[in-house]
Amino acid sequence: MNKTVLARLTRLLDIPTAPFREHLIVEHVLAVCARAGIDCFLDPAGNVIVGARDRAHYRRIVAARSAEPVRVFISHMDHPGFHAIAWSGRGRLTARWHGGSPVRHLRGADVWLSDARGYVGNATIASAKIHKAGYAITDMTIRVDDAAIRERDAATLFGGLSFRRPVWRSGKRIYTKAADDLVGVFAILETARALKRRRSRAPFLGVLTRGEEVGFVGAVDHFRLGWLTRGATRPVMCVSLETSRTLPGALIGKGPVVRLGDRRTVFDPAGLAILSDLAERLLPGRHQRRVMDGGSCEATAATAWGLPAIGMSVPLGNYHNQGFEGGPDCRGPEGPAPELVHLEDVDGLLTLCDGLMQKGLAWRDAWAATRKRLTKNAAAYRDLLDL
Repeated sequence: MNKTVLARLTRLLDIPTAPFREHLIVEHVLAVCARAGIDCFLDPAGNVIVGARDRAHYRRIVAARSAEPVRVFISHMDHPGFHAIAWSGRGRLTARWHGGSPVRHLRGADVWLSDARGYVGNATIASAKIHKAGYAITDMTIRVDDAAIRERDAATLFGGLSFRRPVWRSGKRIYTKAADDLVGVFAILETARALKRRRSRAPFLGVLTRGEEVGFVGAVDHFRLGWLTRGATRPVMCVSLETSRTLPGALIGKGPVVRLGDRRTVFDPAGLAILSDLAERLLPGRHQRRVMDGGSCEATAATAWGLPAIGMSVPLGNYHNQGFEGGPDCRGPEGPAPELVHLEDVDGLLTLCDGLMQKGLAWRDAWAATRKRLTKNAAAYRDLLDL
């Protein structure tokens, strides 16, 4: 990854975000697209649509008569975090957490605070209530020592867990407050940027969603619009881009993961055959294949709405800021820790995204080569069938 591309990734990872507080990411994406001349607009739920100027343009892309499917790349702009609710006196701020989180070593942990314009400062967790199922924070009290922050309207503030910096690099590892799923957002923007330079291009749409961490809210609202189904005359393939918890067989630094499924479902077999073949050709020995059942992703939502879907992931350390892998600034097992990804895995994800945008892939009959191979093998045993 060259310095210019790395700088774009770092800038994005630095931006504050939380479920339903993605507006700073939205502003950044719109500005990036404007500078690069990339078409984009907001759908009724506030998701950013990349690759189309407006709803009418979007519908024309989907309605064009062609055997080439529209590749609909999907990633989410939020990351688990909290919304401030009210001041409770003595510099205490009550807040509600949204999404997954660490569940131990929370008292005294640092948090960042932001409003609609950006970071306003840091504070610490005074106490936290854990969900009865034990998987995440529900409510918390934050101690705010900065008098200037205490003058602000609580309802305008949101935040997340804080570390030495919002993002920093150590060798080929990137540590950050939130890689999930800003790395996916980055991959969609880089793919759109690359397509802009091509004269001949396969059909592309990017859907950058809101509120994924609490049940794919933005994706569900987008699919319910029916834009990908009503009046569609060409095939559609949804491509979920995620930053997913590292698992056995999906390790940091070993390459991007061809995601065979998630915790809820397996993905489209034909699309996976094409993606797997691409990975073997473009990243031989530098990719991984696995059912990523550490969580669910927006490919599940697409599947629920009758849309074929496949997925790719960058392996993620310290998923949802939980200290699974430890490392710098980790407060202990299952305690707050920065998320981490490997630059070569991110590079590999960009390679696979670019590969999927090739025209002429075997979408009409993804299993033709497999049938040919199996038929040839069966012919070699025909004499034995006659015994």
